[in-house]
Amino acid sequence: MRIILDANIIISIILFPKSILVDMVKNIVLNENLILCQYTINEIKDIFIRKFPNKINEMELFLNKIPYELFIYEETSNNKYPNIRDINDLPVLINAIESKSDILITGDKDFYDVKIKKPRIMKPRDYIDEYMQKELH
Repeated sequence: MRIILDANIIISIILFPKSILVDMVKNIVLNENLILCQYTINEIKDIFIRKFPNKINEMELFLNKIPYELFIYEETSNNKYPNIRDINDLPVLINAIESKSDILITGDKDFYDVKIKKPRIMKPRDYIDEYMQKELH
């Protein structure tokens, strides 16, 4: 499966390296294809520069260490894409669709009302419960 992560997931992993999200990403890297889009990477870097400048090294280490497919898609025309409550999240949704991802994992509630079949939009807990239960027991 192709799984794309939203910025809030990656930020949480970097800030809380002992969280279950770290296990989730390890599972994805070992068993699936992790996709990160350039838009999300830029968003992560901007947030760390503004809010967590003392954690920039950890952010860079994470992005350099974890294996992922980089996806770059620049179009942001919203005419052919589903509606999303926060228009600032549209580039993430577009990248998830255009990268042909099967799952978008996000903690952003604005995605949960999006009416779309693929990618499937999941909370981290839903992914963990559905795809990782065997490993956790």
